[in-house]
Amino acid sequence: MRICVFPDRLALARAAAHEAASRIRAAVGAHGYARIVAATGTSQIAFLDRLTRDADVDWSKVELFHLDEYVGLPDDHPASFRRYLRERLIQAAGIARFELIDGSGDPDVVCEELGRKLAARPADVAFVGIGENGHLAFNDPPADFDTEQPYLVARLDEACRRQQVGEGWFASIDEVPERAITMSIRQILKARAIVAVVPESRKAPAVRLCLEGDVSPMAPASILRTHEDTTLFLDTESAALLTREHSAERM
Repeated sequence: MRICVFPDRLALARAAAHEAASRIRAAVGAHGYARIVAATGTSQIAFLDRLTRDADVDWSKVELFHLDEYVGLPDDHPASFRRYLRERLIQAAGIARFELIDGSGDPDVVCEELGRKLAARPADVAFVGIGENGHLAFNDPPADFDTEQPYLVARLDEACRRQQVGEGWFASIDEVPERAITMSIRQILKARAIVAVVPESRKAPAVRLCLEGDVSPMAPASILRTHEDTTLFLDTESAALLTREHSAERM
């Protein structure tokens, strides 16, 4: 894993967007189009804003797959990740080919249909974050590191649901759905490259847990350390609790 630490979240967003755009262009050059996976949440907003403004990406040759979505949440809800991706990535960039998770559909059918489409070809690059509880997508601890299902239905733990309230997506924890459809850990790791965007001080405990603890289902994003082409973008706030010497690039 390559670790890059930036002085603030905007510098992080610019650098991560530059890396992401480079990966997309390389995939288009090699295969004729790029297949990407995108995360959502407040931590990704600045990154996606910078990425969609990159004039050198031919977005007509990009196919987007959705990372996770709440079960039972309509797509016009303010917290809907389908809505988020439409507004902040699909419409902003002009992506015409995309596969979104229908949180209102039958979860098992949605998982099967999307999984079949995704399994046909690995993603060229996956954009991910790390949750406050160390989750990767909606794979909360203890995450399933073994399933080969591309998508699965996950039960969200309390820490994850409280994070959604803290980010302002819901007024109270009672409003946060208890289940979600998520891309599995093994499927995420099948991406040829992973760009992990993790700003803000509230992520610092999870960053330390995932980088300095064991690679464990109790720290789901720790599995990124096993991927041969992952770049982790941190700012000084999210990197503040790291105590070991890491081969991090300080920007």
